[in-house]
Amino acid sequence: MKPPITPVLAAGLLWAAHLSASAAIPGEVEQAITTLQAVSREGAGNEAATGAWQSLSQADTSALLPILGAMEHAGPVAQNYLRSAAEVIVSKGLQEGTELPVASLGEFLLDTRQDPQARRFAYEVIARVQPETAERLIPGMLNDPSTDLRRDAVARLITEAKSLKEGKEAQAATLIYLQALNAARDVDQIKEITKQLEGLGQSVDLPRHFGFLMHWKVIGPFDNTGLEGFNTPYPPEQGIDLSATYDGKEGPVTWSDFATADDYGMVDINQAYGPLKEVTAYAFTEFNSASTQPAELRLGCKNAWKIWLNGELIFGRDEYHRGARIDQYILPIQLKEGKNEILVKLCQNEQVKDWTVQWEFQLRVCDATGTAILAVDRPPTPEKEIKSRRELRNQN
Repeated sequence: MKPPITPVLAAGLLWAAHLSASAAIPGEVEQAITTLQAVSREGAGNEAATGAWQSLSQADTSALLPILGAMEHAGPVAQNYLRSAAEVIVSKGLQEGTELPVASLGEFLLDTRQDPQARRFAYEVIARVQPETAERLIPGMLNDPSTDLRRDAVARLITEAKSLKEGKEAQAATLIYLQALNAARDVDQIKEITKQLEGLGQSVDLPRHFGFLMHWKVIGPFDNTGLEGFNTPYPPEQGIDLSATYDGKEGPVTWSDFATADDYGMVDINQAYGPLKEVTAYAFTEFNSASTQPAELRLGCKNAWKIWLNGELIFGRDEYHRGARIDQYILPIQLKEGKNEILVKLCQNEQVKDWTVQWEFQLRVCDATGTAILAVDRPPTPEKEIKSRRELRNQN
């Protein structure tokens, strides 16, 4: 069965119309893009994709915008093929002295509905051809939904703030650092900005700034022997009763309070129950929204997990220990005005190596740009003593 490529190609064809009336998209280019989009993560379609990639790579620069437009709904393997073909076309065009469609690439870059990687590629092409133009575009990317693009704008602010600090302009440096913190999404930049702000005497409440959920009710452990717990509907999935007692893996279990003071909102279930294996636990919290509004739940987790909002399953991943990072999973949701119930299921497997010990997650609420949405009754961030226990354990 062919993938739904027509809407995707339509986006690319629309952008190609900016080039010239004679820049019609040849049928072989469209067919090659269609073939590459059919490649799956598991490798299905790779044999056909090799020939399609070779054909597409021979196209002229009029194919660039259709290729980039097609990346919006392409899988990761297909995106690699498409980007690689675009790179060959650009390199060939530069070698032959062909004028690249900088204006159209710029319009594509500024369309935040397009794929972030494709937009980043468009920016990189502009930077190669017209570096001064690219430099002028950077400040406008400070609040771009693409973290790759806003990173350059944040880096520029960090450099500016450092210069102000070295020039003894502490107040100006503080303001610029705060502006950078508002836009930063990459942990290395966040840590650098926070360090500099604290050196300037500025207190930074990172959990509040990013909207991490810090106060929870937890219950467990339930069983996950043979990895069966992920698909086993334990009682919390049937409805939340915070006064209830249930049969756990090793006896009765009840809900208890849990708060984290980790700067990045990490909820370490090992703190509540110890470093257990083949177990499942639940974490529950309420989020009081000021209005009905679209939002995103952004999760970081290396365990198997499921998330429910107001009793409706949002998503889940039955994977273990493949790494975790801030905003690893982005889940669009609709908050209702008033109380919203959030339930997280977290499963730990049987592996006992050091890198499999973590049984934890971080979750925040934000808008599509990553800007925090705070509950109207958000409590203060817990004191650091809670965090220090985790740090001491990790040092041993």
